[in-house]
Amino acid sequence: MSSLSRELVFLILQFLDEEKFKETVHKLEQESGFYFNMKYFEDEVINGNWDEVERYLGGFTKVDDNRYSMKIFFEIRKQKYLEALDKHDRSKAVEILVKDLKVFASFNEELFKEITQLLTLENFRENEQLSKYGDTKSARAIMLVELKKLIEANPLFRDKLQFPNLKSSRLRTLINQSLNWQHQLCKNPRPNPDIKTLFVDHSCGQPNGARAPSPANNPLLGSIPKPGGFPQLGAHGPFQPAPTPVAPLAGWMSNPPAVTHPAVSGGAIGFAAMLKHPRTPSAANPSMDYPSGDSDHVSKRPRPVGLSEEVNLPVNMMPVTYPQSHSYPQDDFHKAVARTLSQGSAPMSMDFHPVQQTLLLVGTNVGDIGLWDVGTKERLVVRNFKVWELGKCSMALQAALVKDPTVSVNRIIWSPDGTLFGVAYSRHIVQIYSYHGGDDIRQHLEIDAHVGGVNDIAFAHPNKQLCIITCGDDKTIKVWEATSGTKQFTFEGHEAPVYSVCPHYKENIQFIFSTALDGKIKAWLYDNLGSRVDYDAPGHWCTTMAYSADGSRFVSKFIVNIFS
Repeated sequence: MSSLSRELVFLILQFLDEEKFKETVHKLEQESGFYFNMKYFEDEVINGNWDEVERYLGGFTKVDDNRYSMKIFFEIRKQKYLEALDKHDRSKAVEILVKDLKVFASFNEELFKEITQLLTLENFRENEQLSKYGDTKSARAIMLVELKKLIEANPLFRDKLQFPNLKSSRLRTLINQSLNWQHQLCKNPRPNPDIKTLFVDHSCGQPNGARAPSPANNPLLGSIPKPGGFPQLGAHGPFQPAPTPVAPLAGWMSNPPAVTHPAVSGGAIGFAAMLKHPRTPSAANPSMDYPSGDSDHVSKRPRPVGLSEEVNLPVNMMPVTYPQSHSYPQDDFHKAVARTLSQGSAPMSMDFHPVQQTLLLVGTNVGDIGLWDVGTKERLVVRNFKVWELGKCSMALQAALVKDPTVSVNRIIWSPDGTLFGVAYSRHIVQIYSYHGGDDIRQHLEIDAHVGGVNDIAFAHPNKQLCIITCGDDKTIKVWEATSGTKQFTFEGHEAPVYSVCPHYKENIQFIFSTALDGKIKAWLYDNLGSRVDYDAPGHWCTTMAYSADGSRFVSKFIVNIFS
């Protein structure tokens, strides 16, 4: 096998391991014979899975390859034989003696006779050489130490005990680069192509001969700076750049391509983080019915602008300086990418730590959460989605997960002091973690909060008590005590799924703004007297909300409206 083919096997092994195909990983290790996974071997020995131990070893060496290999197999089969004797399973011991140990008789007949004589003893520990044999667990541990020494000394295992030092998701990165190059060769490249297969080369087809709309004219994206053109790819091979500037594919893969993305692609990532999943009612039917919280629309939520079903985008960290004036010309913003963090799946929400400002939380479209130190580009923590206590969850949630286990992060956010963070998921629940520094995050609370998706989560301090505020597809806003998870308030009154919440206080009055998918904005006090403010956002757009740093202006997005 060529060197490149061998390296491809390592890339596939990395991919299988990252995707949790555990049995397949070890099968490929054994069949290829390129990498001996010592940790896996140790686990199988300690657990006494002798058939698997020998099967795995068989991919790298045979009994009669050399004296090291012979000794390895002898020690394993001897241990299996002694364990059968210790259990007084004479028939099993005889079977092992005849089928597994007899092969060594031709090399050392006296040793084989001595092993055979153990069958005549009531307790094989009566043999002087085995008098110190303890229990099975300790005997396996002692043997494992010897096996590791023999494997490390065996020349057949040379260069097979260390996995190559690869960046995470390397195979994904290479495919991502290939997709970008293919996209450059399209005659009519679309700005946001939808990649649905890797089985054939990518090509942008044009329906009815029409040109794809420019992202600069997309009403969702608004005004976007023109890209400076796709960089030359001459260094990467024979591919030539397309004649017109094209936003490269965000990619099916997690790592960024080796080429620089123009501003259009970066803008799409930024809006994905800021807007989550904007919607607007149909222009033809502004009074359209919105799905209820228990409907299937949770799993059909439109994806952020610029994200196809297959893409896994990197998180791009853009350093921005803010001038003192109230206008922000394009030239006042830095355009150089300071950091690129490869999360592994499409980011849906991000939030920086309020105190340690290089710490970044990321939530993704497959329910994963990651904690990054942006300064060192190190991913401190990654957690896959998992319901902590499924038995305590509602039957509606259990049924929803059985029907479709796909779960996305809708929002991830730190508490004001950074000791907690909350994750709102696309199905029913929020999970609250406590943060203890470094990579130490611990499960704190799991709340079955809403029927359907939980669209937003926030922290607030009404009455000097930390609370969690959530909103969801069931058209409600709920307030939870942050220590115990006890529900304190449920606010009802929206006629569509609630999309965003924004807690605030002014002159010692604590309140919550909320907005729904029909563009209705409401304000609530921490009581059960209903909403105090009802306002239609211009254009009836679904928006997110925030207050200015000095608390004097309330900002709603996507169409930005400022109220003094």
